[in-house]
Amino acid sequence: MKFGYTIIYVGNVESTLEFYNRAFGLKTSFFHDSGMYGELSTGGTALAFVDFSLVEEVAGPAPRQGEKAQRPAFEIALVTEDVQKAFDHAVKAGAEALSKPQEKPWGQTVAYVRSIEGTLVELCTPMAQ
Repeated sequence: MKFGYTIIYVGNVESTLEFYNRAFGLKTSFFHDSGMYGELSTGGTALAFVDFSLVEEVAGPAPRQGEKAQRPAFEIALVTEDVQKAFDHAVKAGAEALSKPQEKPWGQTVAYVRSIEGTLVELCTPMAQ
């Protein structure tokens, strides 16, 4: 078995994909004509977005994340060599700045932003091996 993809439930798939294109430079690899599903090209494992209404047909009411979420249930991490540049670019594109880049005791530089649909996004340098 292998990990295939992560899906985040959102109110508007197209605008979410456009935001991730602008803010993080991730390109859309698939967008269904229905507007209900889209994926970003993120390497070996895709990051996908599904409209709330689609998942609710299958699983019932979906928990809705948003700007007012006090305690996120998860985060996504985007690895970059230049965290400051990625942070500044994301904020300029509309991400909410949560934590400016800081070097952690283990040597990794880490910053946090919140995306337009409410997802907590960690911007970080690669982990030293």
